[in-house]
Amino acid sequence: MSLAADCQRYHKEEGSMPGKGRNIIVIGTSAGGLEALDTLIGQLPTDLPAAIFIVQHMAPQNTAEALLHRLRRHRAFDCALAKDSDSFRQGRIYIAPPDSHLLVKKSKVLVTKGARENRTRPAIDPLFRSAAVTHSSRVIAIVLTGMLDDGTAGLLAVKKCGGISVVQDPNYAAYPGMPQNAVRNVKVDHCLPIAEMGRLLETLVREHAGKSKPVPKDVRTEAQIAERVLSDVGEVNRLGNQVPYNCPNCGGVLWQVTDSDMPRYRCHTGHSFTVPALLASQSEKIEETLWVSLRMLEERKNLLNGTQNKAAIERAKDTQVHIDRIRAILLDPRTWVYPPEAVNTNVSDAPKITSSRSDEGQRKTASHPNKKTRKNRK
Repeated sequence: MSLAADCQRYHKEEGSMPGKGRNIIVIGTSAGGLEALDTLIGQLPTDLPAAIFIVQHMAPQNTAEALLHRLRRHRAFDCALAKDSDSFRQGRIYIAPPDSHLLVKKSKVLVTKGARENRTRPAIDPLFRSAAVTHSSRVIAIVLTGMLDDGTAGLLAVKKCGGISVVQDPNYAAYPGMPQNAVRNVKVDHCLPIAEMGRLLETLVREHAGKSKPVPKDVRTEAQIAERVLSDVGEVNRLGNQVPYNCPNCGGVLWQVTDSDMPRYRCHTGHSFTVPALLASQSEKIEETLWVSLRMLEERKNLLNGTQNKAAIERAKDTQVHIDRIRAILLDPRTWVYPPEAVNTNVSDAPKITSSRSDEGQRKTASHPNKKTRKNRK
């Protein structure tokens, strides 16, 4: 099938699930996500008219049984791993399978083996972006606990398309990195402890979604790349400018995405990185290369020493100098610490976020503070 035909099919599939409310909830989380999701889903009522889609970062060999077991204890929603091309409906939770991206279309889900984004598969940004393109203002996107910053670019896409952004208060997150980066880079609609999210979602889901915004071209292009409809140098070139860096995953050229509120990088095959993710991936490749170099130099030294030749033995001593230098780099933890300007998980200097909940909702929260708030007041 030609590229033009693929893109035409893509546009025909776009649309929105029937209903007037915000009935598409997409949730992204990483470290600490099991407890956070358990707490959030446990607050939801049985009649909430929405479908929920979850990306929890997990290793490829993970079966997701622990997550499924925890969420199935709550009777409000049926919960299962998403299957490719399955139709979705309200009252169900669809979880991204291990080592696969989860994408949302008009009335079905796609489960793909697309390129990793932010070093992960499943990744949060592709889910958020696909929902934003297809369901625009009906989308509620939620970022929970986790490290680094997957989900931030996806939140930006949701906001551009008229959806609602919700972020767990970093001060209440087990791992504040992901919520903190979201708050720093996105003008979020709601930032609050997870204990208050259930009531907020009940309100948001039943509100009229309002008029959808036109989907920006850059958001649509990146959604097509994740779906593997589009893998074209010309299209990616329109997203930004080539930079003198290579993709750590495939070795291809990287483009810096310019039509964005945060620095991001893409290669034309689909790999995508924020600055912290790119630094982390580069560190992995550097470490791998250094260990290979160390092994080869040690083999070279042993071979030279085994010749019993005086000149060769002298060269072996020079080789030992290089071995010691590489070993010192590998064993120095400072080598692998990211610059604070790239990754900052300190929440003490977080910008103050005021939730846009109604005054009535804020009064309720004030009259029924959670345990941590009461303890702090004492």
